[in-house]
Amino acid sequence: MRTPPNESLTSDIAEARRPRRPEPERRCILTGETGSRDALVRLAASPSGLVLPDAQEKAPGRGAWVCSSRTAIEEAQRNGKLKAGLARAFKTGDLEIPEDLSQRIADALTRVFLDRLGLEMRVGALILGTQRIAESARMGGVSALFHANDASEDGRKKLDQAWRVGREAEGSGERGWTLPLDRDALSVALGRDNVVHFGLADDAAAARVLKPLKRLMHYLGQEIPNGTWPDEFGRASVRAGDDTND
Repeated sequence: MRTPPNESLTSDIAEARRPRRPEPERRCILTGETGSRDALVRLAASPSGLVLPDAQEKAPGRGAWVCSSRTAIEEAQRNGKLKAGLARAFKTGDLEIPEDLSQRIADALTRVFLDRLGLEMRVGALILGTQRIAESARMGGVSALFHANDASEDGRKKLDQAWRVGREAEGSGERGWTLPLDRDALSVALGRDNVVHFGLADDAAAARVLKPLKRLMHYLGQEIPNGTWPDEFGRASVRAGDDTND
């Protein structure tokens, strides 16, 4: 039987909508501390011993988990702790650690986030175009709002206001998220011209997008406002005083 072209996408979305189960914790090879998989990054070694990021957590064989902080990884690579920790984790010292490993991790986490956006666009959950976003937001049809980091402050404020109106949250100071990516990166990833802002149509889509975004921002050392990340499919916003501007 021929597989429908979007069957894998449907399975992916269905899996994301299932109630979350508590995830087993992983131990960081650098600090020895344990944490959820969302707070760490998995590294994998190729048969030749080349260490690479496994942001999708699908590479076969033994993996090594490190705290998802770019500065921590770069420091550990400079002082030799990363090499020692990886040697213990992979039970071999015959490893090749790229000098630009920290950047490769950043690129991998960014790719996971952008791939997630692409999937949401394919199922119609992504709202693009300033006018369309504003109209949907005023009608309460935007669950989460996002801005490129080079979006104008005036453009952000107008959409933020429309979003608050639709959420009956006028005066709350809630704002959309400012991404660690510019309009060029978003436009290339989504195959559209000049993607500066976008919205998500429902809470489930917002939760699916916020998970890899949170991980990326944490790795890059960007502040994640307290109390704005939904445990399940709650609303996500930046409140006044917690704005992450350009």
